[in-house]
Amino acid sequence: MPRLAVVQLQLSSDRDENVTKAIAQVRTAAAAGAQIVLLPELFEGLYFPQFEREESFGLAHAVTGHPFLGRFQAIARELNLVLPISFFEKAGQAYYNSLATFDADGRQLGIYRKSHIPDGPGYEEKYYFNPGDTGFQALSTHYGTVGSAICWDQWFPEAARCLTLQGADLLLYPTAIGSEPPEAGSIDTQSMWQRAMVGHAVSNSCYVAAANRVGIESHTTFYGSSFICNYCGEILAQADRNEETILYADLDFAAAQQFRAGMGFFRDRRPSLYQTLLTLDGKPPANTQSQN
Repeated sequence: MPRLAVVQLQLSSDRDENVTKAIAQVRTAAAAGAQIVLLPELFEGLYFPQFEREESFGLAHAVTGHPFLGRFQAIARELNLVLPISFFEKAGQAYYNSLATFDADGRQLGIYRKSHIPDGPGYEEKYYFNPGDTGFQALSTHYGTVGSAICWDQWFPEAARCLTLQGADLLLYPTAIGSEPPEAGSIDTQSMWQRAMVGHAVSNSCYVAAANRVGIESHTTFYGSSFICNYCGEILAQADRNEETILYADLDFAAAQQFRAGMGFFRDRRPSLYQTLLTLDGKPPANTQSQN
């Protein structure tokens, strides 16, 4: 049974300071027996998409020669860890909110680019990020099959289902989410945010974990609340809204697979009836025929 660690961090504008802190937490988690470690979204700095500023594009880097991905790749190899690492990617003239996953032998298994890009007060991501073009990726790691997506992706059941259909037993969501500004209604989304992901765990009979940041950054108070839940939606570990911490849980993928088969969610699916999901307006082509 692999041990998962979820790291909740408070971050600064100093990239080197943040990366050093993240590495220290990864090492602490590994010393506690963790084999998969999840860090928050864009942990290298403050959450810059609160504002539309041209100079913030200078924070992006290509994968080749990246200033810190290689350090985490070396740590994954050294400590036999699976590490999904969030970063701001520049690829030619495109910019992505991306995630590189390193296996326990240090191999880079893939780059995932965030598919769903939010656009609203305090979360101006469409100004910075192209929509991801990688599709969803369930990756076979040394410790099991893991599917990762990023923040706003976590609200979409289609993403979770795609990853589980590919064999993921664990869904990981690096996140940066907190208070909404007055123009968005000043609502507190923490409970909604968690319930959405717990629903993915229940509907797909898989483990789910989210790593958030804490602290006040400009107009946003990030509400932490990082958590791990099991394949029945039961909370195994929960962080508070204010403190840096590391959460741990031991995951039984064999039990999850057996439970999933018994529940019949994937046996009883009717893909031929789901054509509406391939549209934006809910109107499938007139010649689409439902079968099976």
